[in-house]
Formats: sequence, C-alpha cells, structure tokens
Amino acid sequence: MNPLEVQDGDGRPRLLPSDERPSGAPARYTLKYPSSWSHLDLDPNTRDVAIRRRIEEQAKGVEVERERVDALIRDTRKSAREAYAQGALQVGYLLGFLADGSTLNATAMVLRTRIPEGEPTDLPQMMLAAGVQNSRTSVGRGSDLNRVEIMELPEVGSVGRMTSLEDFDYFGQATIRTAVHQVVIPVPSSRDLMILASTTPNISLAEKFFEVFDAVAGTFRFHDPEDPPQDAVAGAENEK
Repeated sequence: MNPLEVQDGDGRPRLLPSDERPSGAPARYTLKYPSSWSHLDLDPNTRDVAIRRRIEEQAKGVEVERERVDALIRDTRKSAREAYAQGALQVGYLLGFLADGSTLNATAMVLRTRIPEGEPTDLPQMMLAAGVQNSRTSVGRGSDLNRVEIMELPEVGSVGRMTSLEDFDYFGQATIRTAVHQVVIPVPSSRDLMILASTTPNISLAEKFFEVFDAVAGTFRFHDPEDPPQDAVAGAENEK
C-alpha cells in the first residue's frame, strides 16, 4: 500500500454539475486512485454486471468460498446503490483477498455539497465545529485516530482533514467499526464543498490506509472550463 502508487492511478476528468455554477468557479476536477484500485460503476444500467465481473476476476486463483464471493458482490452492489443515492460523483474501491481468507477493503468517494445561505463558509470555523462533534460522538474519541486539522493541498490550497473511528450500520446486518477519513475542499468562487470521504473496516491498518487516503487527496485538482483534458494535451503533443 505504498501511497506513491497513487500517481499511477487512473485520473479521469469529471464535470462538476453546471447548474447554478457561479462565474469563476471551476467546471471540472481530476483525482487519481492507486493502480491497484478499481472505479466503482455507479450507473444503474450497468453497475450490477460490472461489479460481478470485477469481483469474480479478482477472486480467480484465490482459495475463497463461493458464498463469500457472492456476499462481496451483494455488498458492493449495495454500496454502489447507496453512493448513487447520495449523489456521489465517483467512487474508487480496493478489494484484496488475503491468504488467511480475510479481505482488505477500502473506498474513497467524491461528493459535492453546498453550504446553505446564512451559514458560515469560513473553513477553520467549519472544521472547529466538526472537531467538537467528532470529540463527542466518535467511538474513537481521545485516540490518535481522531484528528481534525487544516492542511494544504498542492495547487488547491487550504482544506479540512478529519479522521475518526465510527460504528456503521452495515446494511442492517451488523455494526462494523470503521476508520473514516474526510477531506473538505472549498470550491473557489462558490459556496460549494467537495468532500473526499474514505473508509476502511480494516482498523488495525487505519494509519496505513490514512496515508493512502492522504495520497489520493493530494492528487485532487480543479480545472477551468477551457482547460483541455490531459489525454487531449498528450495527443496534441504527439502530433507535433
């Protein structure tokens, strides 16, 4: 899980929703995931087939029970439906089968939200409020895994970072203790926020995964409408 592997990931330009986009606000963003990760198909028309195909490919050559594979397919489909319902712009996920029969799991989801009129847009103030809530309600309160801070992202500027341990209801089946990593990115010239919400149930590896999530966040870039996609730039260079 070398965080630097993220530089080899699949960075795809994504259009930010254009409705009510203020003048001067960026239209697109790019984000890279580690090369060992997959992009979760959120399209209701294709996601079920795509998820089954992807997980079955990953399970080939691994000693894992068929029931376990089917359960992973069902749960991943549920996650995709939930992410789609939340308005996720994209989701990257890691699924790795280990020799002892356990799995490595992680997701990194991109969301966009708008601060309601009348509420403060000051980032330190927002993160202070989040930190107070985090220290009161998180099951990891008082531990090193519970942190709230302001950090700098290259070419983006100041962003909020919050990590915590939470008990999540797992589709009504069980409560799973989960390590949560969130990066809050103000969208320039707007009241919008981009939220990079990443999670893993492998809490014994939480700090290692937080390094990976930080590396993913470090690849985030905004792009203006007139900026050509990187593949178009590369194509133009090759034609010279």
